[in-house]
Amino acid sequence: MLRALGELAVRRPWRVLAAAGAFAVVAAGAGLATPHLLGRGSNDFVARGSESLRAERAVEAASGLSAAPQVLVLVRRPTPQRLARVDTVIRAEPVFPVIAPPLLSRNGKEVLLAAYARAGVSQRVWRTAAERVNGRLAGIGDVAMGGTALATVQVNRQVQRDLTFAEEVAFPLLLLLAFWVFRSLVAALLPLLCGVLTILGGLLVLRLVDLATPVSTYALNIVTGIGLGLGIDYSLLLVSRYREELAWLGPCPDAVRRTVATAGRTVAFSSVTVAAAIATLAIFPLGFLRSMGIAGGLVAPLAGLISLTVLPALFVLLGTRVNALSPRRWRRAAERAARGERGGWYRLAHALMRRPIPVAIAATALLLVLAQPFLSIRFTGVDASVLPPKLSSRIVDTALRRDFPTTAVSPVYAVIRGTEADARAYAAAVRAPLVLAPLRLGPNVWEVRASSGKPFLDQASQRLVGQMRALPGSALVGGSTAQFLDQKHTLGAMLPLAAGLLAAVTFLLLWAATRSLVLPLKALVMNVLTLSATFGILVFVFQDGRLQGLLDYRRQGALELTAPIVLFAVAFGLATDYGVFLLTRIKEAWDSGLPNREAVAVGLERTGRIITAAALLFCVAVGAFATSQIIIVKEIGVGIALAVLIDASIVRALLVPSLMAILGRWNWWPASRPAGGAEAGERRSVDPGRRGQRVR
Repeated sequence: MLRALGELAVRRPWRVLAAAGAFAVVAAGAGLATPHLLGRGSNDFVARGSESLRAERAVEAASGLSAAPQVLVLVRRPTPQRLARVDTVIRAEPVFPVIAPPLLSRNGKEVLLAAYARAGVSQRVWRTAAERVNGRLAGIGDVAMGGTALATVQVNRQVQRDLTFAEEVAFPLLLLLAFWVFRSLVAALLPLLCGVLTILGGLLVLRLVDLATPVSTYALNIVTGIGLGLGIDYSLLLVSRYREELAWLGPCPDAVRRTVATAGRTVAFSSVTVAAAIATLAIFPLGFLRSMGIAGGLVAPLAGLISLTVLPALFVLLGTRVNALSPRRWRRAAERAARGERGGWYRLAHALMRRPIPVAIAATALLLVLAQPFLSIRFTGVDASVLPPKLSSRIVDTALRRDFPTTAVSPVYAVIRGTEADARAYAAAVRAPLVLAPLRLGPNVWEVRASSGKPFLDQASQRLVGQMRALPGSALVGGSTAQFLDQKHTLGAMLPLAAGLLAAVTFLLLWAATRSLVLPLKALVMNVLTLSATFGILVFVFQDGRLQGLLDYRRQGALELTAPIVLFAVAFGLATDYGVFLLTRIKEAWDSGLPNREAVAVGLERTGRIITAAALLFCVAVGAFATSQIIIVKEIGVGIALAVLIDASIVRALLVPSLMAILGRWNWWPASRPAGGAEAGERRSVDPGRRGQRVR
């Protein structure tokens, strides 16, 4: 396949670029509307098939109404006339047929009106209706609207605004950094071109997937961040390798063929590895994680395919002009790097390998120290508090928590099928500060509501759900607390399977790339250390409330429950990605006949700068999400950037060379060195000692 791609680029470069241009036009025309179409599913953070979701469905089926209010209107300085106006606005929308009695705040200065939605229609209908109500309420002063329906809309729109802002911040920085890395404006533009094509293609793919199954708005973060980052990474690898081949072979078709055959193989392995890692999220029965997994599983191979088709065609047409528009001093430095002259990375590798054991111990100890806060991690759920303070849903949520009785904020409900006596017996058995009398929802269907008097994530509320579920009978227990517990249980139950699958797939792909059983095992251990250190820093920052001013967030005292799961899959895949970059180049040197330590030094010299530059560019692409106003997006963006930096610095630059020096020939067990080493051309390409030999 790689040979075919190389020949296609060499023989038909204009046709390849014409096809890429047509793809870009189609993808832009259909894909740019994708952000406005996603998010049509139900709650993305509720586990499918869970008891809380079944309880919600049972209430809707029996009563014809939503299990919880979908519209919450906060009225300050209430008067009968203003309350009547708000009531009229809500009732004008047929989707919200029932309004609960007004609830007065503890200080008597605020009133809350709660409206239930009509069941049997999609939640998108609820959200559209909630937007209309919110627009009509704008003319009434001192009124703020919240509730699940409007909060979902506001979250989706905030995610889209944050993505636009992140891209506006990232692209100028990426261009400047790429210019500094490549020392040529033409070469610097190529990674951004592939990144843009990957984003457009990813948006098109998401739109097609959304036709078959609802996709969460959060999947846009994977498409833009990971798609852009991988497109840049793969372009960086291919452009750097092509410049090497230019230095040895000159601007001929063989330079393109060898680039695709060597660096292209690395890109192919890397894209499949990253896709497999992120795709493991799709096994979790939460719309949020499932959408992330689908997006990552599709966008990573897309980034690889675009890089392996568009760039070789451009190499054929550009030739030596790939180094054009470069300051003379920078051009000479780039030529020296392309010829493989021994530089700082080569010397660093040998310096580390002279004392590999102390280096390995020191690096491991540093990672373990960074990981220590991870032992005290706590989790929280997703609600309106993740929104910026200025949005109405957040204003209503804050007022609810501060000014109204807690029993009104987070009740737990049980759906009982049977007689009224059965429902009363169940209610009598519930031990809570507040237990309401059974409410008849339909024929032989009753609802019992109870409250711990504490917020929904408080341990008292969680114990109440456990106690209600332990009562005899077949009652279904739902509510916000029950949803959080079901989510937590589902993630805990599925995590071993996801981790095992991720480890197995990563091991097999690394074995296929290196033909070694030792190197994949070492890579898995390195990935675990990287992730542990990353989680430790996240706990130190977000859970403990540090850098709140710099990162512009409000401390929640915990991490959002799904954020570590996303980080586990994405960061694991990216760490393996950089591992593939380094290990395949070391193996190429080893296969050429170099001793183990020399192969490691040569491999690090040829990829050290690439991996560092790729990590820096990727951190800008993904780290721009740190500007998001949604804290879960901020946590994931910062976490991915941290994982990439840790892996590219401590792990790839220190741990890998030292451990490979310690293991020696065992690194390559059970594979044997190819008979006679590699071809002369390969040896020339990887051995920096053979400078000055150029084939025309």
